[in-house]
Amino acid sequence: MRILSGIQPSGKLHIGNYFGMMKPAIELQEQGEAYLFIANYHALTSVSDGAALREMTTDVALDFLACGIDPEKTAFYRQSDVPEVHELAWLLSCLCPMGLLERCHSYKDKTAKGIAATHGLFAYPVLMAADILAVNSNVVPVGRDQKQHVEVTRDLAIKFNNQYGEVFTIPEPSIRESVAVVPGVDGQKMSKSYDNTIEIFAEGKPLKKRVMSIVTDSKELDDPKDPDTCNVFALYKLLSTEDEQAALAERYRAGGMGYGHAKQELLEKLNEHFAPMREKRRELEANMDYVEDVLRAGAEKASILARETLNKARQAVGLV
Repeated sequence: MRILSGIQPSGKLHIGNYFGMMKPAIELQEQGEAYLFIANYHALTSVSDGAALREMTTDVALDFLACGIDPEKTAFYRQSDVPEVHELAWLLSCLCPMGLLERCHSYKDKTAKGIAATHGLFAYPVLMAADILAVNSNVVPVGRDQKQHVEVTRDLAIKFNNQYGEVFTIPEPSIRESVAVVPGVDGQKMSKSYDNTIEIFAEGKPLKKRVMSIVTDSKELDDPKDPDTCNVFALYKLLSTEDEQAALAERYRAGGMGYGHAKQELLEKLNEHFAPMREKRRELEANMDYVEDVLRAGAEKASILARETLNKARQAVGLV
């Protein structure tokens, strides 16, 4: 089973990214032949600063390697290092119905949030389809908000195969149902666009300040509190055992514990969980040649598959 995941380098990664995408991607290394790419071409739809994009791409590479991606188990690469994908995207564009893209809710959602209505943003699902089909991925783990893009990929692959012959593997989406929504410091879903994140590799005073800013209700120290409606407790659950959760929930309900105490408990859990990854990241930053070697090796492995797929597609449409 070949599994493909990708993530855009569009800002500092946060614990919502970690529990929503990074941790599941790391776990997939044990379930099949894993491919993971940094979607820096996709990021061009929202990032217009070249220096910033380069820095964020490097940050994502460091973050994933520090968090547990094993280059021996996962082909880890930059999207821009596999150029075959972009020719394949053009071949798919030439048979993609406009109506298929017009129905994609992601384009409407992003333009409603103020992102420029460019052709790149509109055609984003076609490039995503090329990413998936180039390496003949069988399974694409996605959240519900990306499921439609995998359905577009399936539609294009089936249409191409029907028109030109069997070239593409038809992928299946794997919906991450079990991943909880990670609340930000304001209680909304944690997202860079809401500026409510807790960064994975923040530490010291900046991390403490962020944790202490988590919004809670106005109950006094002695008042009983409901852990099930508390943003602090929701984050604590992601990092603790069931016994630890039960013990803290009991203290909530008993009263006599302020939210400041709960935030301190959360801070300690964040440091405990991410401290080894922070240390690993510092080691990687001091050895960027290794990081580049990993990305190049991953790109070469992906390119072997992509070249084979592209050659079949070019032959099918009459370019060879």
